Formats: sequence, C-alpha cells, structure tokens
Amino acid sequence: MSSPAERYAAHRKSVTENGPALREFRGLYDFDLDGFQLEACRALESGDGVLVAAPTGSGKTVVGEFAVHLALREGRKCFYTTPIKALSNQKYGDLQKRYGAKNVGLLTGDNSVNGEAPIVVMTTEVLRNMLYAGSQTLDRLGYVVMDEVHYLADRFRGAVWEEVIIHLADSVRVVALSATVSNAEEFGEWLKAVRGDTTVIVDEHRPVPLWQHMLVGTRLYDLFVDDPRESRAKVNPELRRISLDDVRKAKINNGRRSGRRRDHRPVRFRPPSRPDVIERLDRAGLLPAITFIFSRNGCEAAVSQCLHSGLRLTSREDAQLIRRIAEERTADIPEADKAVLNYHDWLTGLERGIAAHHAGMLPVFKEVVEELFAKNLIRAVFATETLALGVNMPARTVVIEKLDKWNGETHADLTPGEYTQLIGRAGRRGIDVEGHAVVLYQPGVDPGAVAGLAGTRTYPLNSSFRPSYNMAVNLVGAVGRERAGTLLEESFAQFQADRAVVGLARQLHKSEEAMAGYTEAATCHMGDFMEYAALRRTLSDAEANLSRSRAGSRRLEVARSLERLRPGDVVIVPSGRTQTVALILDTGLAKRSDGPAPLVLLDSRQVKRLTLADFLVPVEPVERVKIPKWFSPRNPQHRKDMAATLRNKVPHADVKRHGGRGGGTEGDDTEIQRIRAALRAHPCHGCADREDHARWAERYFRLEREAAGLRRRVESRSQVIARTFDRVCGVLEQLGYLKDGEVTDAGRRLGRIYSELDLLTAESLREGLWEGLSPAELAACVSALVYESRQPEDAAPPRIPPGSRDALTAMVRVWRELEGVEKDNDVAFQREPDLGFAFAAYRWAGGEDLDEVLGEAGMTAGDFVRSVKQLMDLLGQIADAAGDGPVRRTARQAAEAMRRGVVAYSSVA
Repeated sequence: MSSPAERYAAHRKSVTENGPALREFRGLYDFDLDGFQLEACRALESGDGVLVAAPTGSGKTVVGEFAVHLALREGRKCFYTTPIKALSNQKYGDLQKRYGAKNVGLLTGDNSVNGEAPIVVMTTEVLRNMLYAGSQTLDRLGYVVMDEVHYLADRFRGAVWEEVIIHLADSVRVVALSATVSNAEEFGEWLKAVRGDTTVIVDEHRPVPLWQHMLVGTRLYDLFVDDPRESRAKVNPELRRISLDDVRKAKINNGRRSGRRRDHRPVRFRPPSRPDVIERLDRAGLLPAITFIFSRNGCEAAVSQCLHSGLRLTSREDAQLIRRIAEERTADIPEADKAVLNYHDWLTGLERGIAAHHAGMLPVFKEVVEELFAKNLIRAVFATETLALGVNMPARTVVIEKLDKWNGETHADLTPGEYTQLIGRAGRRGIDVEGHAVVLYQPGVDPGAVAGLAGTRTYPLNSSFRPSYNMAVNLVGAVGRERAGTLLEESFAQFQADRAVVGLARQLHKSEEAMAGYTEAATCHMGDFMEYAALRRTLSDAEANLSRSRAGSRRLEVARSLERLRPGDVVIVPSGRTQTVALILDTGLAKRSDGPAPLVLLDSRQVKRLTLADFLVPVEPVERVKIPKWFSPRNPQHRKDMAATLRNKVPHADVKRHGGRGGGTEGDDTEIQRIRAALRAHPCHGCADREDHARWAERYFRLEREAAGLRRRVESRSQVIARTFDRVCGVLEQLGYLKDGEVTDAGRRLGRIYSELDLLTAESLREGLWEGLSPAELAACVSALVYESRQPEDAAPPRIPPGSRDALTAMVRVWRELEGVEKDNDVAFQREPDLGFAFAAYRWAGGEDLDEVLGEAGMTAGDFVRSVKQLMDLLGQIADAAGDGPVRRTARQAAEAMRRGVVAYSSVA
C-alpha cells in the first residue's frame, strides 16, 4: 500500500498531466492528441512558454489553439500572429468557426475587424507596431502564438519576430511554432534567456508516413528499397543502374561526336509531358498532387498543356459545383476586367480539376484555388515554392520537376531544407494513410543525391536581425539610448554570435598555450632568440616585398614596350634556354584586359599570340620586315616563306647577341643591408643550434598569425548588434533624428514609418519634396520607395509622369546624400529608389482602366495588386507621419483613389 506522500505525488502528477483546461480542450476534438501536442499543452497549462518544432502537417497549430482556449478560460487575450496576410485570413476563418465571430478579430493592415476581441489574428508586423506605440489593445494580453516562427531567418522581415519576442511583457507566454529545424534547442535556450521558463518540444515524426519515388519516363520507382543485409533502406539499385547507363551513353555519344561520326547516336532522353505525369499519378491513385515548378510562366504553361491534351480530372457534377463556387467568389469582378485577367481560361482549368498557384495570380484567384483544393475538387495544382511557405494546402502527392531553381543570379541546387519544406505538403492528416514525394528523373540526376536530400530532414535556424532606423528611434523613445542597446544585445542574433565566440575563444586559448610552449623550446643560452627570429622574419618579408615591387615594375615596363610595337617589327622572344625570332603580325592591344597580346609568326613557322608572361624584360625591335598584303597567317606556304625571310634578316648569331635574358638587380636595398648587419651582429647568430631554435620560432610565428585571425573574429562578433546600433544612431544624430540621446520631432515622424526605405521616406517628408503634388503624382513618387523591379538592369528606362519628375529627381538626390552619411558611419541600409512602377501607379491612381495599366506595366495581376497594396500601406504611414497639412490629405486621397477594381476586391495582399 502506498504512503500518503506517494499518493499526493501521484495526485499532483495526474493534475499536471490532465489539468482541467486540457481535459476541456481535448473534448473539443474528435481525435486523440499526439504525444508532442499533449506535452506542449501541459507545459502551457503549468505556466511555461513553449517552442514546438515539428514537420509540416503534424498538427502544431493545435498547441496554438490551446493557448487561445486558455486565454478565454482565464478572461485574458490571445494574439495569434502569422508571417503573411493569407495565413492570417485563413486562421481567422478557422477560429471564427470554433469560437464565434464576436470572440475573434483580424488585424492585417488591410483589414481591421473586431480588433478588441479576446482573440485577434494578426500579422507579426502589426503586433510589433502595437508594442512600440504602447497600444491599449495590449491590455490583458496573456498569450502570443507565433506561427511559422522560423520566418525570423527571413532576410527582409525576420527582425520583426525578434523585436516582438524581446519587447513583450514578462507576463505574456509565447507559443512559438516552427518547422523542424536542426538547432531548435539553441533557439529554445535563447527563448528561456529572454522570456523565462520555456519548454522545448522537438518532434520529427510525421503523422502520415512519406514514401519517396522517382518517375523515369512513366514508370514509378521507389527511391529506397529494404536490404535484409543492412539495418536501413538503401537507394534503389535499379535507379542507380538507369543513371549509370545514361552516363555511359553520354560518354559514347560524346566520343562519336568528337570522332565526327554521326550515325547510331543514342536516342535523346525525353521526360514525360506534364499531362502524362498527371495521368500516371491518377492511375496509381496518387491524386490530388501539387507539382512544384520554379517559374510562374512554367506553372501557367503546365495548365495550358494539360488543357490542350484534353485532360479532365473531374466529373460533370464536380465541374458544376466548381463553376458555382468560382463565380460566387469572383462576382464583383467587372466583365471588362475578367477578359484582362484571363478569367475564362482559368475557370476552364478549374472545371477540369487543374489550376496554377503562384504569387503573380490575382489574390482572389489563389483563394478560390485553395478553397477548391481543400474540398478535393481540384486534383492537380502547378505551384511555385511560395505555396510551400504559405497557406495550409496539403496533397496526397508532391511532384518536384527539377532539383535546381533560379535564385535571381544563378541556377542553384535545392537545399535539404528547401526540399523538406516542399515535400512536407505530401500526405493529408486524417485522409491519407501515406504521402508520396515524386522527383522526375532526367539524365544527370543522381539518385544518390536525391536520397541525400530526402534523408536530411532538418536545417538550421539563423537570425537575420539587424537594427533599423525605425527600430532605433522607437527603442530610444521607449526605453532610452542606453537601455535600447542593452535590449538589442538580447537578440537571437547576438545570442548566436556569443555562442560562436565561446568556441573561438577556446580555440584561441589553445593556440596561446601552444605558442608559450614554442617560445620555451626556442630558448637560446646566447641571447633572446625570439628577438633574433623576428629579425629573420623582417628580413624575409623585406626581400619578398622588394622582389614583388621589382616584378611589378618590370611587368609594367614589359607592357609599355609591347604597346610600342607595330606590325612588321621583329623581336627576340625567350623560349626555354634559347631564344626565337618573332614577327609582329597584330599588336593585340584590344585583345585582353591584362595587357597587350601580340599575334606573331615565329621563325619555326608557328603563329601564336604572346602575353606579358612570355617576356622577362622589356622588348625592343631588332629589325623590320615588310608584310606583303597577300600574306595570310592561315596559309602554310605563306608562313614558310615569311619564316625564311625572318631567318635571313636575323641570323642565329644575332639572336644570341640580342637575346640576353636580363632582369638583374640594381643593388641591394639599404634597409635590407641594415637588417642583415643587425642579424649578423645578434648574439644568437653564432649559436650552434641556431637552425633548430629557428624551426620552433617559425612554428610560433605561424601560430601567431592564426591566433591574430581568431582574435579579429572574436572582436567582430562580440557586441556586434550593439556596435551596429551605435552606428545607426550615429546616422540619426548626424541628421537630427536623435539629439543628446533623445528622439526629436523628426525622429517621432520616422518612428511611424515601417518601410525598407524608412529614412529616405522621412527625409523626403522633412524636405517637403511632395508638397504641391496631385494624388496621382504623389502615388508615383511613393511607389519608388516600395517597388523593386524584376526587370534586368539593361531594360529600357522606365516612363516617368511629367508632374512627378522633379520630385523623383530630388528623392534620388536625397538618397545619394544619405548614402554618403551612411558611408561615414559604416552602414548601408538604404537601397536606391526604384522608378519602375511610377507610371503604372500614376495611371491607376488617376483612374485608368486595368487593361491599359497592366499592358503598360508589363506585370501580372497578382504582382500589380501586391505592389499597389504595399504602396497604399506606405501612403497611410506617410499620412500618419506628415501631420496636419496638404501632404496628409494628398496621401489619403491617393490611397483611396487606388482602392478600386482588382485592388478593392482582393482581400489578400
């Protein structure tokens, strides 16, 4: 029989494991919670914050929903934050269904619905802005769910997550939900450091098992097969054989081509068409499927190919339901705009169960695709990778066409993290017993490399945090300059830098210990050997510097002598231990960027192009030969005749006389002579063990160089965020946004502007560059602060509205001035304003039709809507920051003028 103490401990454990809130919450679901979900919920109910890192589709959001449940039960608020507006809208709908419209609000910048509700879904930027403004909406806030928290690695927006985590009140519990990352424990340690008790839960188990395949032609192979002789599966040997056969065929083919044989070439491998792939998956029962194509045009082309092939994946009843849903959701779009938006082709694809999904689509079109896919009415979606990072849209199968993508500069291989993110969509929980990932085979794809991607499930989460101008003025205004710097040192970026410093410092300590040992080993009874060794190194460095200096000077002299040569000049060229005669045919002054490269005929009849490396000393002509007009260096007889002329002009004896190699020194440098004298006079110079001591000293100096590099790395990482913050504050003080550690009126205006070009926006306001503009002209100017062109650098110059030209010119001038101030303070945050959207913004704000504006801009509807909404958002911030006056009124008029047509009926940006 157990003791009273044991019975009490068992009771406490039962309460902890199944608290009243968790018992209530479990009753809301018709399925049992997984172990990691229960563990996280128990930690939350016991008062901890939590970090949950688990695969896509594993049900992490259940933990976030438990935080919502706790908040309602305790009479407190819960903010559910997401990285993108589309995800916010989706989560808002989900929570409304469960808790009712009166209990759930939405704040995304575009939408403000019931913002004082106990549950508010918002983008992370909205919460950051609330924290800086000290908003009353934060009253009674008890929980903040940060969905997709691994977004803090995002280069452009990641800092927002860290700002929120650092600035939330200590009473707020953070629920961080992340994809599986390899350093979750490190991130969890940081959360504990800045938020207090935090339970870290890492679960790598997929609730729906995933099978990996490769499709060769239209035959589907398993990527892995079981091997009874080994403990784990191995790469399918059939796939390896196919890959090796293709490599062998390619080698044979190349050999035949080099041998100029054109018969019996191997047939070129042709991958299956996209309709064939979808039909193959359909026969195998593997639809619905998402095919990832890393090109918007490629996604649209795939849909067209499927339609032209006659592919149909829906019944007549499904097609009718699809049409009804699509028409209801797009009823507000005018018929004239539907033609511009290619609406009817889009609808035809939907009716057949086929659709594209990418950022270039009109937002409402994407929303319809997502809704129909969730209802199992769309069976094949062709998407860019943005789908993998956004809304909840799982499939039975994921297809990856290629294992590389264009990253804006080059074609780069997919990383294991990117691959894992893409295939994470495969397998619908509660619907599929297993998910499938299919990679399309093509020659050159190594099944072993695919297996490597498939076998690496995790990727590291690295901070992208850096202080911005807006962040600096808001921080200083809220807590003062000194405390602001301290707060920033609490960032995950500094946490990671400090951890790296620990390892570097340990390595540096070992190096210093070894250096002490080398110094002792080099001890000499005749004197200070390290002093003597330092003299030897100084001498060696001085001799090397002198040699490099002379080589550089000699190279310059050789280049100048070659530049003076003219066709018909005869020169002597060193050739091994001998010299040869060369006739200048072409000076080659424009052939190479690294110096002249004359084309010559040698007396051996060879024609070649010489470079600076062929001459050790400057060259002078020894003869001149007239080159006949009929001479052709490609004609063997012409070369033979001219070579004979050369040998007659410059006999062998003259070659030896003219061909001296030269290049001697003009005498030792006086400083080198002084060092040599000091070396000979040193007591250790006469030591019998001198060279043995020198070997130890050389090891010391080599290690000293390594240690110096380690010290520089330690210093560069220590307090790196605080040092950057100081430089940012230096810019702000120089421009008058901060003064004596306080935020000025100009600084408070800057604090209301959340934009990549926040400082340029504030300076344009302060200098009055936008006063007197019409709403359309102001829209054109402000567009340059949010738009980033996808056009190549050599594209035609953008059109500029005449009324905006002077203001835009002045903005570029201000940017150049800011660039100089930033350079003085060793920062570089402000990119050049981009004028590529100015004319489109001007025309749209001026009321022109969609087809005219899109045709002029050369943009997709989705890109256009997103750019306009970003512009409207900044116009709103400018109106807020400008104060009473004409610019505020004009900014609001411009934003309102742009809120029409496709922009007005697109709920998602």
